[in-house]
Amino acid sequence: MAKAATKSVRKPAAKAAPKAAAKTTARVTAKAAPKATAKTAPKATAKTAPKAKAKPARKPGIKLSMLRPSVNNMTVRVFARAAGLDPAETDAWGHTRSPEFLARNPAHLTPMIEDKGLPRGVLWESCAIMQYLANKHGLDKFYPKAPAKRAMIDSAMFYLVGTLYPYVARATYPALGFPQYAGEVGHSDAHPDKKSEAQKAAMAAIAEPLEVFHSFFRDGKPFIGGNNPSIADIRLAATLEFLAVIDYALPGWAKEYMAALEKKLGKAYSEPAGDVRGYIAHVRSQARA
Repeated sequence: MAKAATKSVRKPAAKAAPKAAAKTTARVTAKAAPKATAKTAPKATAKTAPKAKAKPARKPGIKLSMLRPSVNNMTVRVFARAAGLDPAETDAWGHTRSPEFLARNPAHLTPMIEDKGLPRGVLWESCAIMQYLANKHGLDKFYPKAPAKRAMIDSAMFYLVGTLYPYVARATYPALGFPQYAGEVGHSDAHPDKKSEAQKAAMAAIAEPLEVFHSFFRDGKPFIGGNNPSIADIRLAATLEFLAVIDYALPGWAKEYMAALEKKLGKAYSEPAGDVRGYIAHVRSQARA
């Protein structure tokens, strides 16, 4: 009986000890944990806060070979800046026929971008470049994804390249000192009077497609793209810059349109436009001298 009593007394004591220890440990842990958390949390926050405020990663830059006096080149220069693509520009003046350039670009045309993702590593033609970059970087603001809206942007650009720009080139290239296209009067040995007639005819033809942009593509909106400029608007405004060299009388809406686009895009437009305008001013001063 004594042994049994001893066992019964010892067993509860043995069981009680772990419980007491567990409770004590829990109490110590519970009390210590908040203190540790309270002390370490501010330090961790203080150290990580600056990292959270780090500047957002910039879109990868592009390599752009360009000619400063050209409105075709100005188009991509404006777009790349407006889109925040931070282009690394190389002035290709005098180098487009070099073996190195021709090896990459047998068409010897500018603007030209270089991108590893392209099948041949390079891409030229201003409209194609803007379309590619807008697609690659998801720049719907400049080139909407909705099929109908995108079709109107494409149509405006193709109409410009196929109809308006040839008239602008024939009217302005003689004054700018740019080479004329083969097979045209301006490039031939025709009498200067014939060349002058052809130039005047081109100047007169500009009015019709220009009105199409106003009445059809803009249709009462600030821009072809609606309330915000699209890649078609950038292409159109840049093209119209050349008309200053022949003192072309732009209609009032066109002047307001160009001013509104430049105001909307700011330095992204005005800096590349400054190179074109500077060249035009130089050409006109030479003509007056």
